[in-house]
Amino acid sequence: MAFYRKKYDIIVVGAGHAGCEAALSAARMGCSVLLLAIDLDKVAAMPCSPSIGGMAKGQLVKEIDALGGEMAKISDKTAIQYRTLNTKKGPAVHSSRTQNDKIRYHLAMKAVLERQPNLDLKQAMVEKLVIEGSGVSGVLDQTGFGFQSRTVIIATGTFLSGLIHIGMNKIKAGRAGEFASYELPAQLKKLGFQIGRMKTGTPPRLNRKSIDFSRFSIQEGDPEPKLFSSFSKEITLPQIPSYIGHTNQNSIRIVHDNLHRSPLFSGVIKGVAARYCPSFEDKVVRFPERNSHQIILEHEGIDTDEIYASGLGNSLPLEIQIEFVRSVEGLEEAEIMRPAYAIEYDYVNPVQLRPTLETKLISNLFMAGQINGTSGYEEAAAQGLWAGINAACRVQNREAFILDRSQAYMAVLIDDLVTRGTNEPYRMFTSRAEYRLMLREDNADLRLSEIGFHLGLVSPEMWKDVQERKEQINMEISRIKSTVIKPEQKANAYLENCGSKSIHTGVHLDQLLKRAGLDYESVRVLAESPEIITPRVARQVEIEIKYEGYIKKQLREIEKFRHLEKIKLPQEFDYDSVYGLSNELKEKLSKVRPASLGQASRIEGITPAAISVLMVSLKAFGK
Repeated sequence: MAFYRKKYDIIVVGAGHAGCEAALSAARMGCSVLLLAIDLDKVAAMPCSPSIGGMAKGQLVKEIDALGGEMAKISDKTAIQYRTLNTKKGPAVHSSRTQNDKIRYHLAMKAVLERQPNLDLKQAMVEKLVIEGSGVSGVLDQTGFGFQSRTVIIATGTFLSGLIHIGMNKIKAGRAGEFASYELPAQLKKLGFQIGRMKTGTPPRLNRKSIDFSRFSIQEGDPEPKLFSSFSKEITLPQIPSYIGHTNQNSIRIVHDNLHRSPLFSGVIKGVAARYCPSFEDKVVRFPERNSHQIILEHEGIDTDEIYASGLGNSLPLEIQIEFVRSVEGLEEAEIMRPAYAIEYDYVNPVQLRPTLETKLISNLFMAGQINGTSGYEEAAAQGLWAGINAACRVQNREAFILDRSQAYMAVLIDDLVTRGTNEPYRMFTSRAEYRLMLREDNADLRLSEIGFHLGLVSPEMWKDVQERKEQINMEISRIKSTVIKPEQKANAYLENCGSKSIHTGVHLDQLLKRAGLDYESVRVLAESPEIITPRVARQVEIEIKYEGYIKKQLREIEKFRHLEKIKLPQEFDYDSVYGLSNELKEKLSKVRPASLGQASRIEGITPAAISVLMVSLKAFGK
């Protein structure tokens, strides 16, 4: 076999959202990187929703940005609508979301990849890993040509044994119109990886000119959009609304009467579907009491007439899809430009990965994205960044990059995957993060930019800006806590005008800020800061003071959590020899090989008693 003359530090297989972040992070850390895509015209494609962020996903994107990743910047370059979700709730669950021009997103990311030093971008379908001893040393493409490297990152999305379903028709593809990979998953099975099957899908795309938008409610974006990335300066594209409508009883009847023609309910599809993003067939079966379901029509871009019909996802035959879509008020004349479909694909059970996302079976082989059982662009990008950094650290003999659950949403994501695994498409939720009050999207750069700077992914200028902002926040908090407002007529008149009780003795300004109905701007009037306070600083000051009690409580919980994380479990530890553990727990511990008592405590079925037994056994082991 012939090999390319250049040997790389890292080869990334797949140029979706995971592969792009992996390749960029490793190249920016100084490694020579080869990124291989089946089709260079589909780099960073958005095959499903033309959007970035959303509930909990926005936090992931902000963290990727804080560590020096690319997703938020590309999102800002291509956003055609900004919305902040959950604004009626506390700041812990506020999440940003953009609607994006999907073609511009692809082109913008491809341009960044092509201009990145240390990074080669090539078109090839990888069909085989080159294994030497117990480690990977390169890949072979579909022609038998090889590329050599010190590490490999597999980020293949839905392309492993991909199979599209439209009614009873099956199409071998990784996405509609694209080749899938069958040799690579076959080799992974032969190597001993536990492979499962998952299912996802996408709704139909409708022709804009065939829709009566007057029958839908307009959903505008935020009146004052907030940029996703700390590096972005301005919004560059016109902002476009979305449209909200509803299906009806006739829509439900059409689908219900044709469930036998759905591969999802006729037994054709074997893969496990996501509970949290159900197809319309799922909705009809799971919610029989519902008479209608919401749909959202979103523009796929500025220069296209394609409309993404969120909520109408299904895998029915095209003739039924047409009837179903046209049952919706406002879509009576709708033309389907691309039919909805379901897709099955292979994934690797992520308990076979180390916390770095390196596989346990094959050294120097990393996996990121949907191959690990996740769903969503954001979850994929976070894993790609994580794997890219760790592959670079391996090449450069640097300490592994591992954050804990109290530091980032992406750490919760990785820990959940490698500790518990998943048998359904994993989606990030704010409820998965125990310390979400500390992991807000508004403080992602304050939490993580220093780490990104030391990795070489965040510029000195950016890190300096964050440091200065931290100092301003601390100084303003200190000023507010030390400022006393006297019970003067002017102050009381102002408080009463704000709907707040008057004061009868001197009160510290922070106590007033903690009152319901008063915000930073309200108390600023009572005692103006001598320094210029930017809106970003003011927001942090307000949150830190208003939620001070809750924050202190969570910090105490984090200290307890970190105590168990510090107690390391040797990888060679013999769990079978531990007296007092059930055979089931021994098997689980041996399979996961947790890095610490903290990680062990999060394995399903592990009890506090089992942790006590492990602590005693560790002492006997000499640790």
